[in-house]
Amino acid sequence: MSMEFGWWVRDPDLGKFQVKAIVHGGQLQWLRKQGHFTSWEAHSPTEEDWSRLTSEAERRLPRRLLSPKQFAEIKSLRDQR
Repeated sequence: MSMEFGWWVRDPDLGKFQVKAIVHGGQLQWLRKQGHFTSWEAHSPTEEDWSRLTSEAERRLPRRLLSPKQFAEIKSLRDQR
C-alpha cells in the first residue's frame, strides 16, 4: 500500500516549496514542487526532511491511519540512507 506525506518548506535561498515523500513497496521517493504550475522534480532530503517525515508518520499512528508495520518500514528506510 502506498503512503504519501507532504508539507511546505520555506528556504531563504530557494523560497517556499512543497515537499512530498511517497513510500511504496519498500522504496521512498522524494519530490518537490515550487508553485502551482510547475512539475514535480526529484528532491534530495535534508535531516530536517527526515525528521519531519518521522514526526508526520508518528502523528498518524495513534489514529490508525498508519500501521506499526508501515511505521517500522519508514524507520528502516531512514536507517538505510
